Amino acid sequence: MEYNLNVKMSEYLPLRDVVFNTLRQAILRGELAPGERLMEIQLAERLGVSRTPIREAIRKLELEGLVLMIPRKGAEVARISEKSLRDVLEVRRSIEELAIELACQRMGEEDIQKLEEAQKVFAAAIVSGDAMEIAESDEQYHSVIYEGTDNPRLIQILNNLREQMYRYRLEYIKDADLQILLVEHEEILKAIKYRHVAEAKETMRAHIDNQAITVSKNIKEK
Repeated sequence: MEYNLNVKMSEYLPLRDVVFNTLRQAILRGELAPGERLMEIQLAERLGVSRTPIREAIRKLELEGLVLMIPRKGAEVARISEKSLRDVLEVRRSIEELAIELACQRMGEEDIQKLEEAQKVFAAAIVSGDAMEIAESDEQYHSVIYEGTDNPRLIQILNNLREQMYRYRLEYIKDADLQILLVEHEEILKAIKYRHVAEAKETMRAHIDNQAITVSKNIKEK
């Protein structure tokens, strides 16, 4: 089995942590697909390490719920469940509403220009039709809003939720009405620009609820 993994070595982290972070990111980004078996020997060869840090990483990933140990089969990437999606989105909905409220109050002209630029990149990605490009530009658009809150603790929490959303993002992009997605982004941008807090929060809530509906439908159909 050939694994497509991007390894980022860090002189500040122990090898076992580098291996764990690499596998975790590969799962969250869909490079290791739900249901895919994790073969210790092949992973060790691909990452250029012994089997010990691979085994330790798999054990930690199991505790996070990203990996399942199947009797007589071994480890496999946990499948996406409707409950896990709902859990993440319930938290994200509330925190994104707080983020956009703060962004409306605190984003300056330069920040709004960055958001306008991010929206142009997103629109170009939709024209290209490349799902990964659309997902990444969507993520960048939201990152500008997060930074606009000027609240490092809130940004940290949102980035952690964003990591967990990687698993669902491509599922959403695949079946979403991209023109509606583009309009939602435009409405959010306009509300922030004119400091319409209630409108911004309502649009963001609908934006996230639409994601939940689309991905839930995909999960049920699988």
